[in-house]
Formats: sequence, structure tokens, C-alpha cells
Amino acid sequence: MITYILLIIIPLIVALWAQAKVSGTYKKYAKVQSRIGITGKETALRVMRAADIHDVKVVSIRGHLTDHYDPTSKQLVLSDENFAGTSLAALGVSAHEAGHAIQHAQGYKALQLRMSLIPVTKIATGLLPFVVFGGLLFGILGLIKLGVLVYLVLTMFQLVTLPVEFDASKRAKKALATLKIVDRSEARGVESTLNAAGLTYVAALVASLGNLLYLFLLSRR
Repeated sequence: MITYILLIIIPLIVALWAQAKVSGTYKKYAKVQSRIGITGKETALRVMRAADIHDVKVVSIRGHLTDHYDPTSKQLVLSDENFAGTSLAALGVSAHEAGHAIQHAQGYKALQLRMSLIPVTKIATGLLPFVVFGGLLFGILGLIKLGVLVYLVLTMFQLVTLPVEFDASKRAKKALATLKIVDRSEARGVESTLNAAGLTYVAALVASLGNLLYLFLLSRR
């Protein structure tokens, strides 16, 4: 029971706290309009153009914080609220995704590694229901051992994701300042938004590692 609490429950609590943190911080700075008044779409385009990137299309998508960069189609996808929004949160998120586009264009090694792991990560994610129900709930040893492999893949993916996300945020902060899209008084809001988002990736790694260690211990019994 103690092992379960340490490796499963506590990481889950940390993940929920991180999600609440990013949601609360985003909500706070989504209400703060930027001085320059440009949209998230315009911000992303300015950041990419400054890096001599002209072949990435910026499109909108429904949903809350569904923003992402798709390297396969070279599309920078922003949620509706950030695509058309002019808040500090919208500018920060948009510049962050533009940071991923810059990584892609410059051949950033960590991003390339993460992209190479996506196919096997999708397979591992698809196997999760069998691991959870067959391994954890019914204690089927074969599925517990499969779970070890599944969470090994997921943990590796989360580990590689950390430098990719932190680097994209670093590029975003620098670009926003260099291009004078935000001033010093606004930089704090952007940094708070991006730093809070970074916590979710750390929490995801901790949760995945906790599951990996727990299943590994079960498989050794």
C-alpha cells in the first residue's frame, strides 16, 4: 500500500496540481491584454519570419489549450482563443509553438528524437487499457510485464519531451523580447504562463516514472 501511494497516488496528485496551476495561470493572463495588441496568429508569424521560416501555416482549432506544432504537415495549430486572442497568455503560447517550428527548421536534435519516438509511443498508448485492466486490476503477470515495457517507452518519451518544451519556451521568451512584442512589464506574465505549462511536462514524467517503477516491482514478485 505504501509503495502504491508513493509511486502512483503522489505522482497523480502532483500531475493534478500542475494541471490546475497551468489552468489558473493561463486564465489569469488570458485576461491581461498585451500593449501591442497583435493576435496570437500574428505573433507566431512574426517569430517565425524573424527566423526566416515562411513555409509553416498557422491555423486554428477548437478546444482549450489544444495548441501544438505539427512537424509532419508543417502546421502551427492554435486554439481559437489564442489564434485570435491578444492577451499575454495568447502571445506566450503562440510564440512557444513558433519555437517548435524553429527547432524543426534548425534540426534541433531533441525534437528529432521525440519525433522518432512518436510511432512506438502511439503503440504503447494503445496498449495502456490492457495494462490497466488486465495487469493492475486483475494481476495478470504477462500484462504486468507488458506494462513495464509500455511505461518504459512512455517515460522515455516524457524525458525527451522536457528539453524540447523548455527550449521552445526559452526561444519564445527571447523572440518576444527581441522583436519588442512584449515589454519588460509584460514579460513576467508571459514567463509565468510558460513556466506553469512546463510544470505539466515535469509532472507527466514523474507520473510515468512512478507507474513504471510500480509495475516493475509487481513483475518481480
